[in-house]
Amino acid sequence: MNKPMMAVAALFFFWALPGSAAAMTVDEIVDRANLASYYAGDDGRSEVRMTITDAQGRERQRQFVILRHNLEEGGRQMYYVYFQRPADVRRMVFMVHKYLEQDDDRWLYLPDLDLVRRIAAADKRSSFAGSHFLYEDVSGRTPADDNHELVEETDEHYVLEATPLDVDLVEFSRYLIWIDKEHFLPVKAEYFDRNDDQYRVVEALEIEDVDGFPTVIQSRVRDLEGGGETVMSFSNVSYNIGLDESLFTERYLRRPPREVRR
Repeated sequence: MNKPMMAVAALFFFWALPGSAAAMTVDEIVDRANLASYYAGDDGRSEVRMTITDAQGRERQRQFVILRHNLEEGGRQMYYVYFQRPADVRRMVFMVHKYLEQDDDRWLYLPDLDLVRRIAAADKRSSFAGSHFLYEDVSGRTPADDNHELVEETDEHYVLEATPLDVDLVEFSRYLIWIDKEHFLPVKAEYFDRNDDQYRVVEALEIEDVDGFPTVIQSRVRDLEGGGETVMSFSNVSYNIGLDESLFTERYLRRPPREVRR
């Protein structure tokens, strides 16, 4: 190949790189971050230990299993969360059917009352199992719910500012999110209230490669307003394990499948 042709080929290669800033719009960055965060593989299973620390430094533990099944890439999917410990939450189940074109369906099974409760769309930003994480943190916020703007770019990160399209549905006025350029996982998000005071920080503390997918192994939420934090540690993470769609139905709320009991 002559030098002019080599130069053209090299230029084409640069512009075609999937991580190239020149080739990516803000929407593309957001879409890739969403896929990396919530859609790795066709399905997945992980065991989670959650440590909740209040403002006085007192700790509580939660242990549970998360199952996930994708129905379409970047679109509809299902989550099943089965609580194992401690005794006061044992056998509690949280299940999500996630959509793009409508509000997600969310169920919570309370074994002590033998009660299945639907979680309203307005409650998706309430506390998940008494922690500093929110229900929406577990299955992810729909990208189309926010307007995104690239406010900074470094060698390692894209920094986006997101503002909600419907401010009446959320408690924040905006948030900043740092997306790693290498694997497109968000590594930090800072939330600001209606007075534009920072009140909440979500961070990925540890990331590992699992079955070829960059995976958050430990994450943390800090409550800057009320104090305290929650850390989630993930173990025995696996992808593409062939989970059946039938596991994510109401009949398994009271009768957990063997996939969460093993």
